[in-house]
Amino acid sequence: MKRVLVPFTTGVEEIELVAIVDILRRADVEVCMASLDGNPVVGRSGITIGVDTKFDEVTNQAWDMLVLPGGLPNADLLKENTDVQKVAQVLAKQDKYIAAICAAPAALAHFGLLDDKQATSHPVVQQTLEQHVHTYQQQAVVKDGSIITSRGAGTAITFALQLVAELTDQQTADNIKAAILA
Repeated sequence: MKRVLVPFTTGVEEIELVAIVDILRRADVEVCMASLDGNPVVGRSGITIGVDTKFDEVTNQAWDMLVLPGGLPNADLLKENTDVQKVAQVLAKQDKYIAAICAAPAALAHFGLLDDKQATSHPVVQQTLEQHVHTYQQQAVVKDGSIITSRGAGTAITFALQLVAELTDQQTADNIKAAILA
C-alpha cells in the first residue's frame, strides 16, 4: 500500500487538506495527517481538524509521497520548519513524489526543489516561484518529474485525482472522479 505524509498547522486551507486526504483514502492510499505539534489544528476558515499524529514522530518512516496543503500561515510555517524541509529533500533524493498546492509551492522553492522545474501556485506566491522555476504555469495542476503543484482550493479535487493517478493508476483516478461527479 502506498503511503502519503501530509503535514499541516495553523491556518491550513481546509478544502485543500480534506479534499487531498479524502480522495487519496478513496483510492486505498494510506494517508497520515500530521500536525506540527500533534494537536488538532484550526484552519483558515475556523474549522478544527483532527490529526493522526505529531509530525516529528513519523519523519523517519518510509513515504511514497509528501503533500503540502496551502493556506496561511500554514504554508509559511511549513516552509520554515526544518523537519518538513528534511523530509522533502530526502524524498526528492529518493525520487519520490513531492506535491504542494496554493501557497505551499513556495516552501518547495525555499527548499530548492523547484529550481529549473515547471510549477504553479496560488497567485499570492507567484513572484516567489518565478524566481526559482524554469517556467511558471497557470494550469490547475503541473507535474514536472516527481514534483506536482496546483493553484488553490478550487483545484484541490483535480490535484488530488492527479496524486491518485501517480500513486495508483489512471483508471483508479477515473473511477473516483466518476463516483464523486467531478
